[in-house]
Amino acid sequence: MKAEYLNPFLEATKDVIETMAKIPVRPKTLRLKAEKKTYGAITGIIGITSPHLNGSMVISFSELCILKIVANMTSTYEKIKIDSEVVDAVGELTNMICGGAKNRLAKMDMKFDLALPTVLVGKNMQISYLPNTPIIVIPFMTEGGEFVVEANLQMK
Repeated sequence: MKAEYLNPFLEATKDVIETMAKIPVRPKTLRLKAEKKTYGAITGIIGITSPHLNGSMVISFSELCILKIVANMTSTYEKIKIDSEVVDAVGELTNMICGGAKNRLAKMDMKFDLALPTVLVGKNMQISYLPNTPIIVIPFMTEGGEFVVEANLQMK
């Protein structure tokens, strides 16, 4: 996968979290992922398909990180655990980030369709990724903790 196709996901993630949660986001060094389990306590997954591209985008948050983000998004107190409001927020963030990346990729003539996001609650949950396709992890740091965006995308 070309770096030019990953940058839209990195940029969209930073824009969405900083705009919605008013919290600074700092990307860290990209890495490849070998295991097929979720990173954090809550994970959003969205499928991507087009004549040129197939795969998924995953965003996975540590519990402290997502609780801080949701508190900032809703201008309310920080919750002590993940609840239905947090699950809804992760689904919406997943959708907005992938939508932002989609808009950026469209400017490079890479158009694709998005599925509805799915949200998983729990650590180390098994995810089905495309076989024989690298899983690229983009870690991000916030004042509330770390989260990751994963791209498992295959060019057709």
